[in-house]
Amino acid sequence: MTTQSLTEEVKKRSGWSILMGIVTAALGVFLIVYPLATAAITTVLLGWALVFVGLAQFVFALYSQTVGNFVLRVLLSLLFVICGIGLAFFPVAGVATLTAVVGALLLIQAGLQTATAFQLRPLDGWGWFLFDAASSLLLAVLILAKWPSSSVWAIGTLVGVSVFMSGISRIMIATKIRSGADHVDRFIRAA
Repeated sequence: MTTQSLTEEVKKRSGWSILMGIVTAALGVFLIVYPLATAAITTVLLGWALVFVGLAQFVFALYSQTVGNFVLRVLLSLLFVICGIGLAFFPVAGVATLTAVVGALLLIQAGLQTATAFQLRPLDGWGWFLFDAASSLLLAVLILAKWPSSSVWAIGTLVGVSVFMSGISRIMIATKIRSGADHVDRFIRAA
């Protein structure tokens, strides 16, 4: 394969990647606009994933070498299945529960990021960890202060923003790759 055909292939594939990034970003915007539906769908999918993980844990329990390990795996599988069924079949209550869990996790994350920031304090860039901690704390307070009514927007919006940012990242990376291929093409033509 010649260098020119290779750069053409890279440009073609990066064009498709840019298109997929645009579609992904548009999907992210759609998910942000409909946060409750997004949260309900996410909760149901997570519930079914937990049910399947629970079933797999039960199969692994059958291959346990000791009684203690068997009992622990069976209990763990039951916990996964019960939580999964709760989320899959009662998505409204599941969304409220997941929202509280996300708020609590953001509080924990803010504390850990603050500790990390002050451990790194003499180094350049330590303030970004502190900024990240403050952002996590602010989001946690926004979610938990209005819980359970924050369940209407929190999970769906967070998932939507994540999907949107994935699309934007894909567009930016593919654009950089395409630009690099153009640069190689110009270099080869000049030589």
